[in-house]
Amino acid sequence: MHEQFNLIIEILGTISFSMSGSFAAMQKRLDPFGVLIIAFVTSVGGGTVRDLLLDVPVFWMTDLLTFVLILTTCVFTMIFKSIEKNFKVTLFIFDSFGLGLFTIIGIQKGLSLGFHPLICLTLGTITGCFGGIIRDILLNRIPLIFRKEIYATACIVGGGTFLLLSKYSILSYTLVQIFTILLIVSIRTLAVKYHWRIPKFYGYESNQEM
Repeated sequence: MHEQFNLIIEILGTISFSMSGSFAAMQKRLDPFGVLIIAFVTSVGGGTVRDLLLDVPVFWMTDLLTFVLILTTCVFTMIFKSIEKNFKVTLFIFDSFGLGLFTIIGIQKGLSLGFHPLICLTLGTITGCFGGIIRDILLNRIPLIFRKEIYATACIVGGGTFLLLSKYSILSYTLVQIFTILLIVSIRTLAVKYHWRIPKFYGYESNQEM
């Protein structure tokens, strides 16, 4: 049951980030091949960086399911594009769910290899965020993680909650996973709705000019 639910999380995370990447690419008016490339790097970018750091086989190179999911989702999204007008809202929804789902995957992989919880939290944040970073760089945008918007912070808060609840609460492991995913999505949603921001630094040169 536990392994089956983990597989569901991985499938949903791949679909969510694939749709996120596809919508972001269509916003930039890329051709279908470009949309597929952006969907692919958004879906596998974080997990690839994580596995390279862990010196283990990169997950998508040993599992054709990832390719099939990304290709199918990408084609569906391009067809769905004809009836979906609000790219920004759709991109936000799928990006938020992908963030929550992949954060859990990264933490669990670190735990399965016996790493310290803080390292696992870092791995979860990398898994959740780096696909979006690569996507935004390729699309010539400042990645969300480097802006004032709450992004990596949601991973850290959610991931920390997951580690605490999985160790100290009486909730089942599956409920802890679901709660953590919804918590990360909720933090992202509330942050955007109520304009929560992380203070930014002002450049030395701009102060000099003043």
